[in-house]
Amino acid sequence: MKTSVDVLVIGGGPAGSTAATLLAKQGITVTLLERETFPRYHIGESLLPSCLPILDLLGASEKVANAGFQYKAGVHFEWGAENWEFDFSFLPPGQHHSWQVSRADFDALLLEHAREAGVDVHEGVEVREVSWEEGRPHAAKWRDRSGDEGEIGFKYVVDASGRAGLISTRYLKNRDYPEIFQNAAIWGYWTGARPVPGGLVGAIGVLSIKDGWFWYIPLGDGRTSVGLVTHKNGFKARRARTPDLEALYHEAIAESTLVTGLLGDATYLGETRTEQDFSYTAESYAGPGYFLSGDAACFLDPLFSTGVHLGMFSGMVAAASIGSIFRGEISESDAREFYHGSYRTAYLRMMVLVSALYQQYKDKESYFWEAQRLRPSVATDADLRDAFLQIVTGLADLKDSTNVPDEIMVEAVTRQRVLITLSKTKDKVAAFNAMSDEEKSLLQERVSFHHSLTSRFAQSPQTALNGVYLVTKPSLRLQQVAPAAAGL
Repeated sequence: MKTSVDVLVIGGGPAGSTAATLLAKQGITVTLLERETFPRYHIGESLLPSCLPILDLLGASEKVANAGFQYKAGVHFEWGAENWEFDFSFLPPGQHHSWQVSRADFDALLLEHAREAGVDVHEGVEVREVSWEEGRPHAAKWRDRSGDEGEIGFKYVVDASGRAGLISTRYLKNRDYPEIFQNAAIWGYWTGARPVPGGLVGAIGVLSIKDGWFWYIPLGDGRTSVGLVTHKNGFKARRARTPDLEALYHEAIAESTLVTGLLGDATYLGETRTEQDFSYTAESYAGPGYFLSGDAACFLDPLFSTGVHLGMFSGMVAAASIGSIFRGEISESDAREFYHGSYRTAYLRMMVLVSALYQQYKDKESYFWEAQRLRPSVATDADLRDAFLQIVTGLADLKDSTNVPDEIMVEAVTRQRVLITLSKTKDKVAAFNAMSDEEKSLLQERVSFHHSLTSRFAQSPQTALNGVYLVTKPSLRLQQVAPAAAGL
């Protein structure tokens, strides 16, 4: 173990591996400490197409493509009385698909890739304490599985320690649990399960019931991940009636005729798992000498499979920010401001859309659906309004609004749904050409809208955030908008 390094990364999940790899590619010395020994189990198995450009940037796309993960062509929704599909083939080039992954294997692949990129990776090593001086972290005490201990100094630290959120929860104590999306999940794995309807290869199923919804994720090894998301109060009530987790899980599945039919004669593999309190966020994602990345900074309801997306996005922006600071291209304060602003906007964009989709559910009798509504105390947050404005640009002028009208939120999610399903047609070009001009326009609008939710933003002078934007080619860095060239 080194005693001093440019950057210390705490945690080897997608956020930590992404940040560490991209820092090492810039010639910065990086040590990554991971408490567990990989491969290790983790939930969050469905990736968004927005992860693909970041995998390209890492140089890991070919490894992921050859790892045997399930190809994911889109999403199938059964939402109340409605159903629809989103076909990824209509997204921009480079994002026509995604993957359903075993996180144990996917995370191990990214961590090994970081090691090959020159990151000094240590598994089975826990960061026990972070030392601070005048409000800035400068060293970390560690202990490995054998009991050996030591200390490593650093100039910057990326905390990618997951839900534990070492810096946020132990030192800053700045984690907030908003009332929205305080849900619980219970899940397990099956073999011999059927694919969801619709014909989209490897599609994830998002399937509602009265007091929640199921995810249904086919994996490349023949297993299918099936999980229920419900409000934590409802989960407690279920648990009071049925203390045994596995029995509770099977009772919930029996409430969905669709899930029951898909499982058919499938075999349950056991080991029922549960998790709760999905939604939380730190007050700030960066400060003097530190960046909070991935789940260590925030986490959102799993409805749109945003976990790995937000983790890899934040890891990329952290690496760009720190690299630009080291090269003297930007001040630390400007880089921190950009990092916090871009990551928080990405998080809040998703928060708005998840709530909007929940509000689309027609049957409001269950407390679950009402509990997912953005309350005025949350919706009036200035940053949240800005995020909402970005995703509905052109739909309505909300610059002077003091609230987010429910009907506008409902319209926002309606726009992103591709109700015209072409996935059953092999010749999608012919099917598209056979549409009316109105249908083509609607489809293109919805695809563009969906893409805008997860696309990397602030990547040009015109879309800069406080005068700063992200550049990935020819190299990863932050760029400041040049002063006006008037008079030159």
